[in-house]
Amino acid sequence: MDLTEWISIDPDIRGGKPCIRGTRITVYDILEYLAGGMTEADLPADFPSLKPEHLRAVLMFAAQRERRLSVRLPCEMAA
Repeated sequence: MDLTEWISIDPDIRGGKPCIRGTRITVYDILEYLAGGMTEADLPADFPSLKPEHLRAVLMFAAQRERRLSVRLPCEMAA
């Protein structure tokens, strides 16, 4: 999946936070709603423009970011 098709980072939109392309909905917003108990089926009621592809892109973006952080962490701990 090409995440740039679904997620954009623009310093003029939401302070440069990663957002669903074409919206002001941040990756963080979606993750926070899901962590708070909202289901994938609940989200379109609050965000009608969201598609299942957007949710998969958000999860993949978060997983890739976590992977990058966990790769750096052992090096930082050794310092």
